[in-house]
Amino acid sequence: MSSLLLILLGLLSLLLCVLRRRTRREGEPPLIRGFIPYIGKALQFGKDAHRFLEAHRKKYGDIFTVHIAGRYMTFIMDPLMYPSIIKQGRQLDFHEFSNKVAPFTFGYPPIVNGKFPGLNEQIKRSFNLLQGDGLNSLTESMMGNLMLLFHQDHLEEGGDWKRGSMFDFCFSIMFEATFLTLYGRPASGCRHSGMGPLREDFLEFDSMFPLLIAQIPIWLLGRTKAIRKKLINYFLLPRMSHWSNTSQFIKIRAELFEQYDTLCDVDKGAHHFAILWASVGNTGPATFWAMYYLVSHPDALEAVQQEIHGVLRLSDVEFSSDRDVKLSREQLDKLHYLESAINESLRLSSASTNIRVAQEDFSLRLDAERSVSVRKGDIIALYPQSMHLDPEIYEDPQTFRFDRYMQDGKEKTDFYKGGQKLKYYLMPFGSGSTMCPGRFFALNEIKQFLCLLLLYFDLELEEGQSRATLDPSRAGLGVLLPATDVRFRYRPRTV
Repeated sequence: MSSLLLILLGLLSLLLCVLRRRTRREGEPPLIRGFIPYIGKALQFGKDAHRFLEAHRKKYGDIFTVHIAGRYMTFIMDPLMYPSIIKQGRQLDFHEFSNKVAPFTFGYPPIVNGKFPGLNEQIKRSFNLLQGDGLNSLTESMMGNLMLLFHQDHLEEGGDWKRGSMFDFCFSIMFEATFLTLYGRPASGCRHSGMGPLREDFLEFDSMFPLLIAQIPIWLLGRTKAIRKKLINYFLLPRMSHWSNTSQFIKIRAELFEQYDTLCDVDKGAHHFAILWASVGNTGPATFWAMYYLVSHPDALEAVQQEIHGVLRLSDVEFSSDRDVKLSREQLDKLHYLESAINESLRLSSASTNIRVAQEDFSLRLDAERSVSVRKGDIIALYPQSMHLDPEIYEDPQTFRFDRYMQDGKEKTDFYKGGQKLKYYLMPFGSGSTMCPGRFFALNEIKQFLCLLLLYFDLELEEGQSRATLDPSRAGLGVLLPATDVRFRYRPRTV
């Protein structure tokens, strides 16, 4: 009897979904619903978002609404319209979405309610410590931690070739170096024990991240809840209180959390874990792609190596492989070709979605001629990967050109669509007031890793393997992972 009741309830829910299906109103963009109630086009979008959106742009034009997992998302595909969306602050809001999704994903309570007065604003202010003067100390600390890991794990005496898997190599170094830089060192020794298992748990959690962002209940995701609990427990106060050389950024946040009795220890640990994910979840794969493209393009590798040595010589530093090198933030800022190469790898590998939530029913002005009607609660979405791969903006867009963002020895900023100069042409870190606050720290980390790699090692791809391709399963969430890892060889240089 109970089974029959469940079936009847399920059929009733299905019928309600069908009866309540949205229909397009006058002035609204074309509506793409899909045949499966609630799911809509989520499966097709998740399989290959770029291909899905490009196919629908050809059919419906630059503006269309798609039903995806219970939400209606209006995609704006013309980058000339991006400024109208990005500057629209009152009727389009990003924080409504992030304030709901982040607590669900990382396991802490929403902080925008009356239980935590002022906490959200103070957390936002803490991100200023990842920029300006705060970035100087982070850069110095990261350089020391990278040198430590390279020395202990990869710069053994003897010049024999070693083989490795490139993503695993990049991610293991960046994960631990970033952890040491932000959270500090253990009470005894210079490296935390258990980094390997912690990293594996992190990657397993990360593999479920797209489902959590879609707000699939965590109890439906196998071991994910238990893994998240382990990751959170790593940041509980009894452990963190013994760490030294903790960054000012994490210290301030920890002190801030202690001011709220309504935050339990597990909630505080969840906030710290969220920062770990924000720090390496995209920076790790971004480092892989930058390394991969440089190693697979010898001309680019040589040009960037020469630039690094040139910057060192300008500071009267003659590099020697038997001495530690320290690159300051100012020196890193002078590595223009390296930055262009990183930006080019981000153009090819990033697939983030910039979203805003409509706060009311209104007419959204897109340019001088066009406006569309949107409904309260709808998501307005920009998908920059389509812009990044647009042959009208980027000649031969699937090709890596390390100097694409350089012109006459300076940064190139003039890219065009339809004969008009684009205000936004590269968007791996979001846009407007919602741009990733840690983007300067992330770029510095990648530069530091690549500088040390190119200074201290000879690098080669192993023969007989296919070109690295993107895994589209994280589309919309940042930098894509490689579909398969890449085998390479490396050995210490003797210079």
